[in-house]
Amino acid sequence: MPKVAILLADGFEELEAVAIIDVLRRADIVVVSAGLHEGPVSSARNVKIIPDTVIDRIMPDDFDMLVLPGGQPGSDNLNADKRVGDLIRDFDRKGKITGAICAAPYVLANAGVLEGKHATSYPSFSERLGSAVYEEKSVVEDGTVMTSRGPGTAICFGLAIVEKFLGGDKAQQIREAMLVQQDCD
Repeated sequence: MPKVAILLADGFEELEAVAIIDVLRRADIVVVSAGLHEGPVSSARNVKIIPDTVIDRIMPDDFDMLVLPGGQPGSDNLNADKRVGDLIRDFDRKGKITGAICAAPYVLANAGVLEGKHATSYPSFSERLGSAVYEEKSVVEDGTVMTSRGPGTAICFGLAIVEKFLGGDKAQQIREAMLVQQDCD
């Protein structure tokens, strides 16, 4: 079964984190949330989440994908933590998938994994993606990088991850069970 690590920094966008975790777990994908510090992590709107573990226990060999929820100042907090950049680069070197949504794709760009790749982000972060080719789509996949635009595309992002690992039939099954009617372009 695929295994996905999701990093939570203080100021994360709660809808993005929880929607992605929910969709993946509905598909029986193993999800491990990891905080940048011990104890609860506060979201952008002060919702407290207790992560499963801390970043120092996330080893790329144990996971198939690393996901960064966006939000502010969550994305800035991810970007400021050297361990996050190192982990992104380690996942990338090992050919593992890295994903980010909303503002967080700029963290991938700063770690060097978006160079020359197609990507998306929250519109106001489109100029912070380095040499990435920006696309206005709900979800953009280019090689081992997956990106998405924001809270309104979080379910689509989760479904795209399900499709990546378990195929279109499983993603469609989850989509129907959740009554998702929006087009995920």
